[in-house]
Amino acid sequence: VQLQASGGGLVQAGGSLRLSCTASGSNFRINDMAWYRQVPGKQRELVALISTGGNTNYADFVKGRFTISRDNAKNTVYLQMNSLKPEDSAVYYCKAEGIWTNTGWGMYSWGKGTLVTVSS
Repeated sequence: VQLQASGGGLVQAGGSLRLSCTASGSNFRINDMAWYRQVPGKQRELVALISTGGNTNYADFVKGRFTISRDNAKNTVYLQMNSLKPEDSAVYYCKAEGIWTNTGWGMYSWGKGTLVTVSS
């Protein structure tokens, strides 16, 4: 499964960005999709997660500002980021977890990341 993320860029504090990530390939079914972020020297951290049924979880530091959503028919997950702060600057990675439908084995895949820079 390949994940292609897009939508990162440079934005001023208080601005908005929308990230998207699409999974491609064959013989898989995705369950959870999520966004993580990482800054140099720090561990990758969970930003938000969404299940197939639309249940969501958010890190405390983005609650009320970010919204995760998905289009199951397109195997695409979105992250709407509002009221951005300089501390939101990071490389954002999408992740998909699910199963291989031909074997029933579990699978997960990471996208390559998209850079978000928030200027003060």
